[in-house]
Amino acid sequence: MRLTPLPAEEWDDPVRGALSVMLTADRINPASAGNMLGTMVRNPALTRAYLEFNAHVLRTSALSDRIREIAVLRIVHLRRCSYLWDHHVPIAERGGLSRREIGDLARGVTSNASDDCVVAAVDELHADAEVTDETWERLADFLDERQRMDLVFTVGCYDLLAMAVKTFGIENE
Repeated sequence: MRLTPLPAEEWDDPVRGALSVMLTADRINPASAGNMLGTMVRNPALTRAYLEFNAHVLRTSALSDRIREIAVLRIVHLRRCSYLWDHHVPIAERGGLSRREIGDLARGVTSNASDDCVVAAVDELHADAEVTDETWERLADFLDERQRMDLVFTVGCYDLLAMAVKTFGIENE
């Protein structure tokens, strides 16, 4: 572990303020915040900025929960980030994905054309940092412009977070 969660005695107003973007007041403490957020708050200003972006992706994005979690699980699998995979499996289940569908995502297997297109877009973003014209047009069959933009930013948000989690050596709880 390169970075450890910030010790409880160092949690101050800037730390609590950074986490208030994402967590309810009762969860803004070292025991409830988890290793990832507890480590990220070593840089409160950066954490606050990132969590504002992440809060949009999770809460106010134009994507359905299902599509968002397909994208998240696929990119964190491609980045081999077990921390984020483990944390997003329950979120994906609440978003309507079955255990079988979640397991299949690791192999890039889906059960319908729209899910397949989302996986293709994530794979293209991972490989080339862009979605091909063909995939963009296929996405337009079921996602409007805002949703397609949110898809790209969702993948980028979790690609970045996976890099941070792995680089900092954040361990699962």
